[in-house]
Amino acid sequence: MAKQPTPIVGLDIGTTNVRVVIAEATDGEFEIVGVGEAESRGLRKGVISKPDLAVDAIKRAVEAAERMAGLTVTEVYVALGGTQIKGFNSEGMIAIPGRQREVSREEIKRVIETACAVPISAGREVADVLPQEYIVDDQDGIDDPLGMLGSRLAVSVHIVTSPVAAKQNVITCVNRAGFHVADVTIGQLAAGEAVLTDDDREYGSAVVNIGGETTSLAIYQRGAVWHTEVFPIGGSHFTNDIAFGLRTPIPEAERIKREHGCAYRPRLTPEIAADLIEVPSVGGREPRTVTRQLLCDIVEPRAEEMLAHVHAGIRAAGYERQLSSGIVLTGGGALLDGLVEVAEQVFDAPVRVGLPEGIDGLAEEISQPGFATAVGLVLHGLRLSQGAVNTTRNPGRRVAGSSMAGRVKSWLGIG
Repeated sequence: MAKQPTPIVGLDIGTTNVRVVIAEATDGEFEIVGVGEAESRGLRKGVISKPDLAVDAIKRAVEAAERMAGLTVTEVYVALGGTQIKGFNSEGMIAIPGRQREVSREEIKRVIETACAVPISAGREVADVLPQEYIVDDQDGIDDPLGMLGSRLAVSVHIVTSPVAAKQNVITCVNRAGFHVADVTIGQLAAGEAVLTDDDREYGSAVVNIGGETTSLAIYQRGAVWHTEVFPIGGSHFTNDIAFGLRTPIPEAERIKREHGCAYRPRLTPEIAADLIEVPSVGGREPRTVTRQLLCDIVEPRAEEMLAHVHAGIRAAGYERQLSSGIVLTGGGALLDGLVEVAEQVFDAPVRVGLPEGIDGLAEEISQPGFATAVGLVLHGLRLSQGAVNTTRNPGRRVAGSSMAGRVKSWLGIG
């Protein structure tokens, strides 16, 4: 008898939108069968501020995905975000006991615990531990040392911490919506899972996930995560600037940004620059018209400012000249016309928009940067539940690293 498909659900609770992706997995193969989206309420800068509104948004998004998939959701994988997410690198080393001096699971667990034995501020907890590389005696660059022989085992890890309350509030809201949280992972890491290739991870790349009120960064090198950071600026800041500059309500400013916004002046030909946009006024006053050139004059400086913050973060981390695969923009804010060109000037590196492409099922519905995190959560869930999954995109995706990270979280009681 054929094995029943197992539904894996990714839930991305963003500041402006809640997005849900449902996949069915059977015998290592998976397919997207349901997609849901709802306007997000009750979040500020990626952190839940009004639980009742957040619970309602979660329910609406999941119900939309359930109707499309014809399935009932009970368990979800959730992303954690917000400017209070902090990451840092740490190292640990142990001696390998015994005559055989063979690295066992126990030694791997022990060396990671040693690397994690660092002081953490009160009110914070470890949200994720990501092994970067192992060193057995003097041999470095090892992904998984299990079974190797040596006298000394060392490890480098990236540790992500978050406020205890922030994570617990997310779990509580999901539970109140009627769902069990299978695992919690960091938003930009989930997005990177969906949009990066093995080459991107190996040769150096930065994922810039542009959300509503925050922009998060993850730097990959030699197949692992080496830096994470979150900046308190996102797509809603463009909207606010347009609303203030054109004296129009926020919903109209958001519509104008999506339909006519451009962040790069050279993309506007003289004819396009002169195009007129009708701008609704406030207080019952008559609508006005402005040119697309004026709109670009408002948007472009904000785009440069946002990307300059990210560039400063990359430079401070020491990776400015080590990102051979370039910068990958993703998240709903990456859709802004001209943002790639501005980013190439700011970063002085190749830039592309990262889409969760090449996945079986509802490809058209998820082939947009706003769904990168939700799709990445599905992939993360598949790794944890099955160890390895066949995908038609990114052949050779680094399953071993994801599986190891999952084991580490299990060992340390994270999740």
